[in-house]
Amino acid sequence: MSHQFHATVLREYDIRGIIGETLGADDARAIGRSFGTLLRRAGGRVVAVGYDGRVSSPMLEHALVEGLTAAGCDAVKVGLGPTPMLYYAAASMEEVDGGIQITGSHNPANYNGFKMVFQGRPFFGADIQELGRIAALGDWETGNGVTSSRAVLDEYVTRLLEPLEGIDPAGLDRLRIGWDAGNGAAGPALELLAARLPGEHHLLYTEIDGNFPNHHPDPTVEANLADLKQLVADKRLDFGVAFDGDGDRIGAIDGQGRVIWGDQLLMIYAEDVLARHPGATVIADVKASRALFDHVAAHGGEPVMWKTGHSLIKSKMKETGAPLAGEMSGHVFFADTYYGYDDALYAGVRLIAAAARLGRSVTELRGAMPAMLNTPELRFQVDESRKFAAIDEVKGRLRGSDARVDGTDGVRVTTDDGWWLLRASNTQDVLVARAESDSEAGLERLLAQIDEQLAASGLERGESVGH
Repeated sequence: MSHQFHATVLREYDIRGIIGETLGADDARAIGRSFGTLLRRAGGRVVAVGYDGRVSSPMLEHALVEGLTAAGCDAVKVGLGPTPMLYYAAASMEEVDGGIQITGSHNPANYNGFKMVFQGRPFFGADIQELGRIAALGDWETGNGVTSSRAVLDEYVTRLLEPLEGIDPAGLDRLRIGWDAGNGAAGPALELLAARLPGEHHLLYTEIDGNFPNHHPDPTVEANLADLKQLVADKRLDFGVAFDGDGDRIGAIDGQGRVIWGDQLLMIYAEDVLARHPGATVIADVKASRALFDHVAAHGGEPVMWKTGHSLIKSKMKETGAPLAGEMSGHVFFADTYYGYDDALYAGVRLIAAAARLGRSVTELRGAMPAMLNTPELRFQVDESRKFAAIDEVKGRLRGSDARVDGTDGVRVTTDDGWWLLRASNTQDVLVARAESDSEAGLERLLAQIDEQLAASGLERGESVGH
């Protein structure tokens, strides 16, 4: 017996597909059997399993557990909740050797997928391809694992509150904050958290609904923050926080309704972390603003630019010992007093704590940031066979010029006007572009350089597509 996955589902950072078209119960069963096989061969046996609020998630969980137990692994079901709750279970339960969250993250309602942890490290890239190889060969271990359930939600929420310990409660009691769970898996955890937080809290869309009836759960798209902006304005709140569908990515706005983008949030977190860890490394992805890297250096930290992708960032954190890292996409990773994984609820509490320790409101912190002109993340479709080749072509052309090029992930070119980026997505058939300048004219010149390079490779920057 063996199993072949659809060619599109085994991605760089996770497994993702369309239910009933490219992903179903047989796939989930094969993932469980293959992951369990790898874990047993590495000396492990116990896997924590969680799932998000999508309609298809319980079905996939049932099949996944069948596969794990058939490989001789024991499955500990932690139930419905955000991805970071599963990460918490995997990190905090001594007997657990790995974890799998069934989640479609911020994808449309008809998608679902799997995020995995393997003996305390991210499971991605070659690991995921190995699952496909084992399944195709039917090279599976056999056994009779047992299934159990464990409730971790209350314990997880208690852990989220720790960053506020030692902060004068008087200042915190005056806070008034808006929260938008987007009908995603973080809703029930948010309700419990808000009830225990100091201050006044106004919640939107905490009821889990896998059809996402109010707005798409991607807080990095400004249109999806419209309801939160309205709430903050109507109630005159201090700031607002939003989550994606599985609660591992954060979005935020200040009291004036200005978006605080991922790299800007990292500026706030970095200032707070560096005050307590002088000289520490802070990692951000190649899409982040120059202002962030300058801010980290100005506060005595060591800024490191790294490849986009939550698994890649987590791996770099372990390698460098960095206490903090983040991405434009809203993944933020704390390893100073936390476990080093991306947890948007925890990041929300850390935002409260950072503002309190720095002695400035979130609105003041946002207002003090340099006014940089930048594009949003421009994502446009390119044939899968061309996307990496096109980047190589751009690199080749620039190699013969006097351009200041950083090839960490794609091509990031610095000029007197600012910088521009062109990289291939690891998860979709798209190229990603971004540019930043301190003037409108400079930004136009940077975009013209991107378009010039694309044209030289027979491509053009088309209509922007979602994640």
